[in-house]
Amino acid sequence: MTTEHASEAVTRPEPVDPGERQRSPRPALLLGLALVTGVLGLGIYSGVRTRNAADTTLRRTTADAAVPVVSVIAPTQSASTREILLPGTTQAFTDAPIFARTNGYVKRWYFDIGAHVKAGQLLAEIETPEVDQQLQQARADLETARANLRQAQITADRWRALLESDSVSKQETDVAVSALSAMKATVDSNIANVGRLEQLQAFEKIFAPFDGVITARNVDIGVLVNAGSTSTAGRELFHMTAIQTLRVFVAVPEVYSRAASPGSPATLTLDEFPGRSFQGKLVRTANAIDLASRTLNVEVDVDNPGGELLPGAYVFVHLKLPRQVATVTIPANTLLFRAEGLQVGVVRDGRAQLVPVTIAHDYGNTVEISAGLQPTDQVIVAPSDSLTSGTPVRVVSASARTRP
Repeated sequence: MTTEHASEAVTRPEPVDPGERQRSPRPALLLGLALVTGVLGLGIYSGVRTRNAADTTLRRTTADAAVPVVSVIAPTQSASTREILLPGTTQAFTDAPIFARTNGYVKRWYFDIGAHVKAGQLLAEIETPEVDQQLQQARADLETARANLRQAQITADRWRALLESDSVSKQETDVAVSALSAMKATVDSNIANVGRLEQLQAFEKIFAPFDGVITARNVDIGVLVNAGSTSTAGRELFHMTAIQTLRVFVAVPEVYSRAASPGSPATLTLDEFPGRSFQGKLVRTANAIDLASRTLNVEVDVDNPGGELLPGAYVFVHLKLPRQVATVTIPANTLLFRAEGLQVGVVRDGRAQLVPVTIAHDYGNTVEISAGLQPTDQVIVAPSDSLTSGTPVRVVSASARTRP
């Protein structure tokens, strides 16, 4: 066999049956159609499912959006004691003007304003020449009366002796005895007069009635002073105060009167002592409400051994009074002012409830509630004016509401 015949034998195709050539494309076409149909069905199913999921999400989002979103806060339990701040003025525990009890001229004085004196110390001396002369005369009158009394005693004794022998009449004896009694009364009267003038003479010396401080001196050497304090001519010689203990009278409002009981502690602060406080005690009350001011007058005593506090100073008195009723504190922006009265919105079982409350004290940004709330309540912050009881609400934190 030649090379040409060999190559021709290699490249010549074998004969193919015409029927087999017509049957071979149909299975492939069916497979392609099945694949296309499956892909289309899967796409349609996926689209329908995605749309249903989107509709469900939209309905859920719409329902959630219809529920109001609120922020809540828990009421703060109030302390068992309440501190109130009231103004007051310090007063000396003992405050006394010193007047003269006799007429005369000031001979000398020994202490000026600001001097600390002890009880019984000599403050001043008064010259009383008229009283001295009156005392001398009274003593002379007393001696005369005593001489007359001795004479009357002798006469009465003599007449009694003569009466026993019937030498004198009973009438004459009775006259002598009566004269004796009269002379005894005269002597007693003169003794009392001498004692009175001696007391007036003793008032020439002015002594300190208690331990204290001289706050005023209104006399000088040679000044004429008159006895007494009620007459227009009377002059206050000195003014003394005892400042070892000071008292402060405070007007406590009627609402706190039940809690202002004697023995309660008190703290005093003054502008001239920044950062310092002075401890005192509520010692007594007036036990009566003042009709004009509707307050209870209360006395607070504070020890002042160093004399730092001065009488007449303006002070702030801090009183810690026990609470009569347990209270809670909430922000002021939780209140609702309705026609039904003051209300607060709380969340209970996923729904809003409007409850009436009673304010015990208004602090501005916060209020103290005495009735209507419990410490476990969830109070709605800044509630909507359209909020009603029974409305479903969703609680979120304040930070969550601020996020976009």
